[in-house]
Amino acid sequence: MAFLLRRVCSKAVPAAYSQISGNKVFKLVCTGTVGFIGLGNMGGPMAMNLLKSGHKVVAFDVIEASTKPIVEAGGQIVSSPSEVAKHSTQIITMLPNSSHVQEVYLGSEGILQSVQAGSILIDSSTIDPAVSQNVAKQSELKSATYLDAPVSGGVGAAQAATLTFMVGGEKEDFETASHILNHVGKNVVHCGGVGTGQAAKICNNMLLAISMIGVSESMNLGIKLGLNPKILAGIINTSSGRCWSSDTYNPVPGVLPNVPSSNNYQGGFGTALMTKDLGLSQQAASATNSLTPMGASALQMYRMLCEKGFGEKDFSSVFKFLSENDK
Repeated sequence: MAFLLRRVCSKAVPAAYSQISGNKVFKLVCTGTVGFIGLGNMGGPMAMNLLKSGHKVVAFDVIEASTKPIVEAGGQIVSSPSEVAKHSTQIITMLPNSSHVQEVYLGSEGILQSVQAGSILIDSSTIDPAVSQNVAKQSELKSATYLDAPVSGGVGAAQAATLTFMVGGEKEDFETASHILNHVGKNVVHCGGVGTGQAAKICNNMLLAISMIGVSESMNLGIKLGLNPKILAGIINTSSGRCWSSDTYNPVPGVLPNVPSSNNYQGGFGTALMTKDLGLSQQAASATNSLTPMGASALQMYRMLCEKGFGEKDFSSVFKFLSENDK
């Protein structure tokens, strides 16, 4: 029986193997070349952490400015996703939405045009679970393994390599991917089959949006009632209202340093991206007949923010909108 090796370095030790198209594909995991596609606010720091951990990185991004830090740190930039696949058998993608993922994987210059048999493909974008499942099927036809592995933690966690990965795929494939993801994250969680990582992510982000709106409304009301925002935040953060949106990512300028609200809501997780994720959550709610009235309201709010010009600002800018549009 022919053996296909996942060659990620010259001196590798098999960690696991799977059966694909009648061939045993050994998954060899160690420090080696990692392909990376999507070098934005999240992907850029992730690729940098791979370089810092000793990996070689071959990367692609449509925005040239996003590639410069990778080049300066010793990474290699190529001309297309297909070229990335020629140089690496372990690839991570971090892209804005489902259509980008479909183009990067399935397009005329996509990964699957030149993917090597035995490759492991890890998509950390937040997309429709059905798209993940389709890309996984198409990858299998090329004797490659696809996992969905969206993240939580934001830009700060991406920079600090403390991201949480929610991974969908077979258990042995998850174990292989974990060896790579542990270099860019702190918590790598197996959620189940392909698509379950995306399911976990859209549920988490629906809750995040709801909590951010709640914190913003409460902080705005308290300030209008005469409370010092730092005092109010301190009370919330030591009381039953405590949550990540308040104690780690407070939306009020000046309450916390080094968060988007204290930098004119620049950087971080864009309002347009949160709107996209909320749309995914409501599509899933409709498909499963799940009642999510707060999620639906959050989607309406974030759509309005985008219409009002907040799309490129961090999603915590909902506080700015509320405070500037009181009755």
